[in-house]
Formats: sequence, structure tokens, C-alpha cells
Amino acid sequence: MAIGFGIIGCGLIADFHARAIDDVEGAKLVACYDTVAEAAARLAEKTGAKAYHDLRQMLADPAVAVVTVAAPSGAHMEPAVAAARAGKHVIVEKPLEITLDRCDRIIHACREAGVVLATIFPSRFYDSSGQLKRAVDQGRFGRLTLGDAYVKWYRTQQYYDGGAWRGTWDLDGGGALMNQAIHSVDLLAWLMGPVAEIRAQTALLAHERIAVEDTAVATLKFANGALGVIEASTAVYPGYLKRIEIHGSAGSAVMEEEDITKWDFAEKKPEDAEIEKKMSQRVSGGGGAADPAAIGHHGHARQFADVLQAIQKGSRPLVDGPEGRGSVEIILAIYLAAETGQTVRLPLESDPVLKAREVGIVGLG
Repeated sequence: MAIGFGIIGCGLIADFHARAIDDVEGAKLVACYDTVAEAAARLAEKTGAKAYHDLRQMLADPAVAVVTVAAPSGAHMEPAVAAARAGKHVIVEKPLEITLDRCDRIIHACREAGVVLATIFPSRFYDSSGQLKRAVDQGRFGRLTLGDAYVKWYRTQQYYDGGAWRGTWDLDGGGALMNQAIHSVDLLAWLMGPVAEIRAQTALLAHERIAVEDTAVATLKFANGALGVIEASTAVYPGYLKRIEIHGSAGSAVMEEEDITKWDFAEKKPEDAEIEKKMSQRVSGGGGAADPAAIGHHGHARQFADVLQAIQKGSRPLVDGPEGRGSVEIILAIYLAAETGQTVRLPLESDPVLKAREVGIVGLG
């Protein structure tokens, strides 16, 4: 019997969730909810799910075992906590939330309820990401020296004007970093290990009427001593594929979107030939470089399948709540470093960015 899913928040990303659920064996979308009745009705008509206009009623539906939260970023906590208290397993679209306190409340509620919690990071489920991770874990890079993430995307002014929550601190939680580049921030930390220190600069350069950054550069020092760079922008026309670079004393690899484009190691292994063969058969399209609707949903489907397996086995999903919290912490540290001009060390105290804003130190716009 299929496990029933319910979607909370029926905007653009809900369509990707619905398609991904449809692709997962043993999963079925049975319900959807949005504060805007028309949005829930639209998704219900498209998918055959039951539209709810009262969240409590959807969470009381025994057919719903898992909920995915696809609301604006700064509105994830309340429905996630409510779902956990109703005994539903919880999958939250990135970011988990926009402050550490709100992340921690979600994590605590799910632990208290004994339900599975996952944060959506589909890039971890690409075959190429797994190949990079295995190479790191096998020590093929030697001493890790540099880890870099580049997200040079483009968003029109109409993109920001088209959603009142976009480009705000309260609901978007930030700009190019928190909304777009967070996938690459997560991948970089997953591959390179914990970040220890950050210096940064952010700016609003090519857009109007938003309170957050459209361009950011950060330099990192990882706990293992390696250095790195994060560049993120929605102000680079026409937009390019996101790129991850991992370098070490014995090897280097580069991934653009889902494709490995460089795979160079001092010591070759038999499987390298197959990886190098695939390098000439690029599968990536434009990703979300210029069009937020152009992303694929196969990564979501693989992640939903991973969550179902965790539910069935009583195990931890690959990207649980604490894993999702980690990328939020790095981005908040970048914002703090940019606004104060100081080196920020991790782990952070609870939400220093919010405290700094309260006394007027931090606050773009």
C-alpha cells in the first residue's frame, strides 16, 4: 500500500514535489494545502489530490503520513512543527528555515514526536555528487587544499517583483545565498567538511526594491585546514551552470550542474575510465541558471525515496534536520562577516545575525 503524501504550500516548487512523488514507487500524493485556496485547488485539479483550506484538517487526515513543506522559506517552521505534533513525517524544502532558532524548533519537534525529518537538497542525490563524495572519503584527493562553489545565475527584476516574499529578510531569509546558492553551500560542506572561519562581502548591484543581496563572495577556512571560496549571484547575465571544484595534493575534480568535467588523480583506478567516458556525454541542461522553473525533479524523487526508506527501516535519511541546519549556519555566518567586516568563526552562537540587526549593525537595504 502506498504511503500518502501531503504538500503544504502550492506555489512553483510544489509542482516539482508532486512530480517527484509520482515517480517514487510506494508513494502517492493524496492531499495539498495552501493559505490561498485557488493555489491548492489548482494543484489538486492537476494531481487528483484532495485540496484542503484548513491545515489542521489536512493534518488530521489519516491518509497523510508524510508532509512536504513548500511554503516561503521564512514560513517553514509553523507548518513543520504542526505536522510533527500531528505524527506526520516531515520533508522541508530548502532552507530548513531562515534562522538557527527556527531550525532548532523544527528539529526538536520532530525528535519529540519520533518522526523522520529531512531537508530537501536534491543535488546530493546526483550520481556525480556521489562519485565526488566517494573520492573524498577514499582519500583520493590527498590533502584537501581548496574547495570552491560558484553560482553565477541570473534573475530578472520581474522575478523579484512577482512574489512579495522574494528578496525579503523576513520570508526569503536573504538573497542569492539563501535562496539560490544554498544547494552548492550544502554540497561544498558535505564534500569538504565543516567550515571553521569565514570572511565575506555582499552587495545589491543589479536589482531594485529588494532588501537582500544579489551578489556575494566569501572566503572560507575549513576545519581540516583547506581554504575555499563561495561566489553567488543572481546578477550575472545570462546565467551559467553552477560549479563545484574540489582540489587536493593528489587530485582535482570539477562538477558543473550534474556533469563531472574534470577528473584528475595522481593514482588512477579502473572506474576512472567510465567516469571520463561520461565526461564527454554531458547531461545537464541550463539548470536554474536563468529560469527557476527549468530545474529537473529527479533529484527530489531520489531524495523522497531515501526518506521513505528511512521511514520503513527506522533509520536516518541522508539529509536530516541537523544536516539542513548546517548550510543555514554557514550562510548566516557569511552575512554576519560581510556586515561586520570581521572574521566569523563557526559554530555560531544562536542567531548572531538577528541580534546584530536588532542593534543596527546588520541589515542590507
